[in-house]
Amino acid sequence: MQNEEQVQEVHARIKEQINENPVLLYMKGSPNLPSCGFSSQASQALMSCGKPFAYVDILQNPDIRAELPKIANWPTFPQLWVKGELIGGCDIILEMAQQGELEPLIAEAAPEAPAAE
Repeated sequence: MQNEEQVQEVHARIKEQINENPVLLYMKGSPNLPSCGFSSQASQALMSCGKPFAYVDILQNPDIRAELPKIANWPTFPQLWVKGELIGGCDIILEMAQQGELEPLIAEAAPEAPAAE
């Protein structure tokens, strides 16, 4: 069992990841070597948008795997975050891709060049 301080550190790390990466997928495995079918489908849909995105392998980060569902109020993985907001899991990602909503969302969130401060 983690103590409160460790939990706070994990929460801070998660928030930092979400804030620093405009497009972030929490998944099992990596986009090139996913460890579950849902993570595979979600990362394929994102890769098909042709924009870079960040990912966190929750299997390598059990503390994040334990705490992110509490922060997100979303129990399962993968989880797609765009510009600090939870978009959803595999079903939502695939539905958005099929309806042509995913690509413009990702394109708008992940510009080619970083914005000037």
